[in-house]
Amino acid sequence: MLNKIIEFSVKNKLIIALFTLGLILLGVYETTKLPIDAQPDITNNQVQVITVAPSYGAADIERLVTFPIEQATSNISGITELRSFSRFGLSLVTVVFDDDTDVYWARQQVQERLQLVQENIPEAIGKPELGPISSGLGEIFQYVVRAKKGYENIYDETELRTIQDWVIRRQLLGTKGVADVSSFGGKLKQYEIAINPNKLQAFNININDVFDALEKNNQNTGGAYIEKKETVLFIRSEGLFRKY
Repeated sequence: MLNKIIEFSVKNKLIIALFTLGLILLGVYETTKLPIDAQPDITNNQVQVITVAPSYGAADIERLVTFPIEQATSNISGITELRSFSRFGLSLVTVVFDDDTDVYWARQQVQERLQLVQENIPEAIGKPELGPISSGLGEIFQYVVRAKKGYENIYDETELRTIQDWVIRRQLLGTKGVADVSSFGGKLKQYEIAINPNKLQAFNININDVFDALEKNNQNTGGAYIEKKETVLFIRSEGLFRKY
């Protein structure tokens, strides 16, 4: 068989030359279509579970959040690795699947397990949520929000967290290529109402009246429009009156 191929190539040099030239042109064309990345992403399928728990230390996060999530997701089919880390106010569990596993199927399985384990996690800590569909190279940047020198007394931990959640995070989410921005640390702004039973009784008010007043005070309603009558304006220009 090999001898026949060599004999055919020797007798038909023009055909072989054209065929070789065609292969070269095809290779050059495919090279221009080849995607080039400075840092190719060769990571496997993975699902991240993020739980934000303000005011809890790393030891409590590991015991109350991270460990239950690991136990609930450890027996899902197709898992090759399960890793996690716990820090102040944040728990991150990464479930790695093999290459044959569909990432959307994997996220569905993890989400079902989270619904079951939610009963074992105290409500005050936080709710586990799935991270965006990204690879191991998805987390590319970490930053800290601090007050400028001389303004430490104006912007405390609560104000800095508010700026992060309502200003910085929203602007970053509007940036092309950013899938999600996770915030942790600081103190969340909260409004607390202390009820004095004696004063409520003195004004003949019960606790339901307080709840109704708070609910009505925080309602959002749509805006209307203002009707304005026709306005006649006279402008004097070059000795003439013009009406607008």
